[in-house]
Amino acid sequence: MKVFEVPSAGAPAQEADHPTPELTGADVLVRVTNSGVCHSDVHCAEGYFDMGDAGKAPVESLGMAFPLVLGHEIVGEVIAAGPDASVQPGAEKYIVFPWIGCGECAACAEDRENSCTGARRNLSLQLNGGFSREVYVPHERYLIPVGDLDPSWAATLACSGVTSYSAVTKALTPEADRPIAVIGTGGVGLSAVALLKARGHKNIVAADVSEDSLKNAEAAGATATVLTTGEDPSGDIVKAGGGKLASAIDFVNNGVTSSTALGALGTGGKLVSVGLFGGQLQFPTTLVALQQLKIEGNFVGSLPELKELVELAKSTDLPQLPIVEKPLEADEVNAALKAIEERTVSGRTVLVAG
Repeated sequence: MKVFEVPSAGAPAQEADHPTPELTGADVLVRVTNSGVCHSDVHCAEGYFDMGDAGKAPVESLGMAFPLVLGHEIVGEVIAAGPDASVQPGAEKYIVFPWIGCGECAACAEDRENSCTGARRNLSLQLNGGFSREVYVPHERYLIPVGDLDPSWAATLACSGVTSYSAVTKALTPEADRPIAVIGTGGVGLSAVALLKARGHKNIVAADVSEDSLKNAEAAGATATVLTTGEDPSGDIVKAGGGKLASAIDFVNNGVTSSTALGALGTGGKLVSVGLFGGQLQFPTTLVALQQLKIEGNFVGSLPELKELVELAKSTDLPQLPIVEKPLEADEVNAALKAIEERTVSGRTVLVAG
């Protein structure tokens, strides 16, 4: 089957042919129709993650190996299924849940495969992803019907959507008028703004270094916006929200943004760390204790959370992040990754099969 793989760290994606896997059990083979491009694809293509003072962690340390077939925001049609699968090949479109665990650890047993402690099988990381004509999925349970949703937008729910949904769940407070900040309003942050609004929160502060991104956040439901290029971004966020934050969701998560978020939290506030931009957390440890602050990491979301999000999207008029559609070809994979790296794309690029 045809794939668009990154052969080595820093190299451009190129077209290649891989053998079609043999299907057993309830495995399925999905023809990719829509494949979103995520910032984490950029990190993986570079070949490392920034670990701050600990240096750069090569992707191989996370169980990955070049060549990599990236892309984990996948919508497609089943074209073949194993002997035990109940799903039949046909034109129905499915969102593919990509965050697949070992299936044996305690987290997997509780349907928290994104928190797997064993040998993970994430699509686009350990297994081939959606920058391809077809993608192998190790069980039909990871398919969620798209229904009447726009398939390009539905594809983004598998990463930017479920990541935002899970992070918002961690950040929400019963006090709907207390400010919650969303730091970084690219594709994933925009989803968080929209979901905070959809889930009833009334005080949403969007913070970013880009005025265009803040305009998108305002359209998605932010009640206040902050350009974080001033001398006191923490103070500017507090002022915009009308008081210290109940929580902050950091979709950048570098040394600057994490310190900014912590500095804006009120007593008992929570920082939800999501982004993978890297750096080192620097904040007075005494204040963490005195203000009873909480820091919680968020890696994408679980299969049940994605199902909840899809049902919410089908039943609620969720604001959709801007989508730019491009052909699913090697050149467009490279152009999309470059645009994300250079911050010249607003919203999400989705590659569409011809």
